[in-house]
Amino acid sequence: MAERVISAKDLRRGMRARIESVGDEEALHTRLLELGLIPGTEFKVTKIAPLGDPMELELRGYRLCVRQSEVECLRLVELD
Repeated sequence: MAERVISAKDLRRGMRARIESVGDEEALHTRLLELGLIPGTEFKVTKIAPLGDPMELELRGYRLCVRQSEVECLRLVELD
């Protein structure tokens, strides 16, 4: 089964994805890694605000709210 690379704009409520890589912008890269958004991490989108920003992700046993601009620097692969 071929994996489909998606962007932050493709994420919908209930969708599951895996992080393949994190962008190169040093400050944001470090912040995302500290929040647990590291390559190989799988997550589920649990909520998206009415205007699309922020969104709530469920990963590693907790829920994390992130802005779409933060998620845009992640390379994501759709699961399911």
